Amino acid sequence: MALLAMATTVACSSPATGHLPLTTVADAPLTGGTTRWDYASFDPAMHRLYLAHLGDSVVTVFDTQTQKVVADVSNISHVHGVLFVPELGRVYASATGTNEVVAIDPATLKITARVPAGDYPDGMAYAPEVHKLYVSDEHGGTDTAIDVRTNTRVASIPLGGEVGNTQYDPVSHHIFANAQTRKQLVEIDPASDKVISRTDLPGAEGNHGLYIDPATHLAFIACEDNHKLIVVNLTEKRVLFTFDVAKDPDVLAFDRALGWLYVAGESGEVSVFNVQGQTVSPVATGMLGPNAHVVAVDEATHRAYFPLKSLAGKPILRITEPQR
Repeated sequence: MALLAMATTVACSSPATGHLPLTTVADAPLTGGTTRWDYASFDPAMHRLYLAHLGDSVVTVFDTQTQKVVADVSNISHVHGVLFVPELGRVYASATGTNEVVAIDPATLKITARVPAGDYPDGMAYAPEVHKLYVSDEHGGTDTAIDVRTNTRVASIPLGGEVGNTQYDPVSHHIFANAQTRKQLVEIDPASDKVISRTDLPGAEGNHGLYIDPATHLAFIACEDNHKLIVVNLTEKRVLFTFDVAKDPDVLAFDRALGWLYVAGESGEVSVFNVQGQTVSPVATGMLGPNAHVVAVDEATHRAYFPLKSLAGKPILRITEPQR
C-alpha cells in the first residue's frame, strides 16, 4: 500500500532577472529542419551529446570536442526522450509516434531493438540493480518497466493521471516520477515494481521536469504550468523551497562540480541556481535563445548545451560556459 507523505513549503523566492552569468562559446550548426528538439543526454567518455530531434524523428549525435554533428539516427518516430546508459554502453530513445522505446548501439549508431512502451512514452531512467529501464507514459498514466537484458516489457505501473519525467535515485535505489495531474512525486520500488510512496507538492501545476541529486538527496521539480521550481528533500519526503523560474520550464541539468542547476524554459529563458548542500539560492533568470527548453551539461568543462529550434532560420546548438 502506498504511503502519502505530507509536504510543507518552507520558503518561496523569486530569482533575480536580467543578465545570465554565461558566455556563449559557439553557435554550432545542427542538421535537419527548424523543428522541435526535446531531451538530451551526454556521454562524457566519448564526448558525445545525444539530442532528440523530435520534429525530424531522429537522434542527432554531436561531438562536443570537434563541435560537429557525427550522425543522425533516423526512423525514431516523434522522438522525445533520449538516455545514454554508460553501464550498458547503449542509448535509448522514446519513439512517441510508435509508442515504443528504441535501443541504439553507440559504436555503430544502428538501432538494435524496439520494445513496446505505453501511451506517449517520454522520459526514461535506468535502475542498474534490476537491469530495468523505466519509461514515463505521459498520456497512459503509467511507468513502463523494460528488462534491458531481454528487451521486453515486464511491468506497467499505474501512477494515476498524466506522468511527467522519471528519474533513478542511486541513494534509495528507487525510481521517482512526476504524477502531474495529482501534483505528486511518486516513488517506485524496482524490486517489486510497486508504488511505495506519494509526496504531495503544494502549489505544483504541471510538475513535469525532474532531476535528482544523490549527494544532497534533493529532487528538483519543474512545474511547466505555473513556472515554479520545487525542491524536495527525498529523505524526509518534504518540500524545502519553491522558486519562480523561467517561463514554461522543461528540462533540468546540474553541474555538480560547480553547484549550478539549470532550468530551461520554452520561453527561451533559463534560470540558474546555486546549490550548496541543502541550501538552494537563485543566481539569475534571463533570455538564452529561442525555445531554449533543453539543456545538457559537461561537468568536466562546465559547458552547457542548448539546442535551439531556429536561429536565423537554421537549427543550432548554443554552447555556453560560466563567466569567469
